[in-house]
Amino acid sequence: MSVKIAPSILAADFANLERDTKMINSSEADWFHIDIMDGVFVPNISFGMPVLAAIQKHAKKPLDVHLMIVDPDRYIETFAGLGAAVLTVHYEACDHLHRTLQKIKSCGMKAGVALNPHTPIASLNSIIQDIDLVCIMSVNPGFGGQSFIENTFEKVKELKKLINQHNSVCLIEIDGGVTNTNYSELIACGTDVLVAGSYVFKAENPAENIKLLKS
Repeated sequence: MSVKIAPSILAADFANLERDTKMINSSEADWFHIDIMDGVFVPNISFGMPVLAAIQKHAKKPLDVHLMIVDPDRYIETFAGLGAAVLTVHYEACDHLHRTLQKIKSCGMKAGVALNPHTPIASLNSIIQDIDLVCIMSVNPGFGGQSFIENTFEKVKELKKLINQHNSVCLIEIDGGVTNTNYSELIACGTDVLVAGSYVFKAENPAENIKLLKS
């Protein structure tokens, strides 16, 4: 399976969301990555349901929705209704993670779990078979444009080993600081999905940078 590319809408031009959405549609990207931030779990507020609905109206590829919020269970059904194909919650934000994952799946979505940089892969030992996607944060969550944390490579290798040990079909997603300088090593370590924000949307030719990450 070739690597999937999920451009992060957080880095898009919010005054030209329709244009940037159509660019992703026509590019070699596979998913839209959409960060929902509440200003509590992370020190930033991104956008909410009306903006997601506007994106969904024009998007022709799956919506990969990443909830950086407290108490995500309150909104699972809402995001299902807004067309999310993958819904990712943070390990650190869920008191009853197994129940949360089951609720996501019961609403017809793939269930993802995100890990902050300080959270060990071993935290997922007893639940990896219930997870469809693990999003490893390769920057501290909350803001775009941050530098890649080098320890991420080792975390990907460790997660890949855990997935194989349990015969899981879980995908590995990397979110933060992905560029042309690290994408090939991330893929070699076992990454399945690359989230790219600034590297795509700050480029002169975003579609070309997406194509490069697919190569």
